[in-house]
Amino acid sequence: MKKSKFTENQILETLQEAESVVPVAEVCRKRGISVATFYQWKRKYAGMTVSELNRVKELEAENAWLKRTYADLALENAALKDMLSRKWSSRLLGLVSFRCRWTNTSSPDARHAGSRVSRSTLYRPRTEEASLRDAPIIEALNGVISRHGRWGFWKCLHWLRSLGQVWNHRRVRRVYCNMKLSLPHRARKRVLTRDPQPLQTMQALNKVWSLDFMRDTLYDGRPFRTLNVIDEGNREGLRIECGSSISSLRLVRVMQELVEVYGKPEAIRLDNGPEMTSHTFVDWARDQGIRLMFIQPGRPNQNAFIERFNRSFRTEVLDECLFDSVDQVQAQADAWLTDYNEQRPHESLGNVPPAVYMPRTFPAGVSTFGLSS
Repeated sequence: MKKSKFTENQILETLQEAESVVPVAEVCRKRGISVATFYQWKRKYAGMTVSELNRVKELEAENAWLKRTYADLALENAALKDMLSRKWSSRLLGLVSFRCRWTNTSSPDARHAGSRVSRSTLYRPRTEEASLRDAPIIEALNGVISRHGRWGFWKCLHWLRSLGQVWNHRRVRRVYCNMKLSLPHRARKRVLTRDPQPLQTMQALNKVWSLDFMRDTLYDGRPFRTLNVIDEGNREGLRIECGSSISSLRLVRVMQELVEVYGKPEAIRLDNGPEMTSHTFVDWARDQGIRLMFIQPGRPNQNAFIERFNRSFRTEVLDECLFDSVDQVQAQADAWLTDYNEQRPHESLGNVPPAVYMPRTFPAGVSTFGLSS
């Protein structure tokens, strides 16, 4: 609140002088105030003593401070609600509050914006409570979940089996449930019966590529997009390109880089987005001799391979992390893509990663990743 240049005595003298025969305009001119200020004083302070006026000013200052404090808190509360509603699930909030209590951290904002909160954080078994017989399973599950927070039971089990662990699946399931690591089940939506449009599974590489765009926001609310490209032959992720915007020219540049590394596909399956239907991209595909397979509008199931890839990327990366910049998103996406292609079990491929299911050969010195600029 701005401090008045007039003291309490001067305000009361001005009001008393105006009560005499002196016109209000003359009093205002003499005191150097406007008529509006005079009547504002009159409404607030008429009939008061100096002590009462002092008390009123103290209350006004206190009220102004409370209003500012409330406004600041309301703004922070609204920002947190907006951020949490878009990026955090109720289950993850519980994990964050637990992590804050565990580490004596006052708020989730004290953590680094790009850090991960694993489900294994909730399970802190005491030594006397943990069964010595199940201790190796607990340690193994904690190791998997701390790295892959969105993996379910069967994916964790297949991962442990690939490492040579031969524990009975019922035993692992019991320990998994006791650790409360189960993911919440989403209710299935009832959809209208439609004629199925099955996708043809390719038995060779570079037959059909699929591409699609995704959207998300950074920690401060700025939007960004990702361009995802996979090979339908072995579900291998070829590229995740991140940027605040991805134009048709950038799309062509990325696809040209992929062609130079992986070779030319016979066809590309894609939707009807403006970048994919632009003359720039269509002309590039025609010059390369690549057939464009546009799906029907409103039928994402006709591009199911890339949609399933997008879901894994969203649940395991975008929904798990908070990012300060697009560079952070790109770095995390590159690391996840390497893990997805070389280590992550894939159910439709017999629970082996794409690199094992159908290996791809490259010329010497060619790297699969790190193509982003």
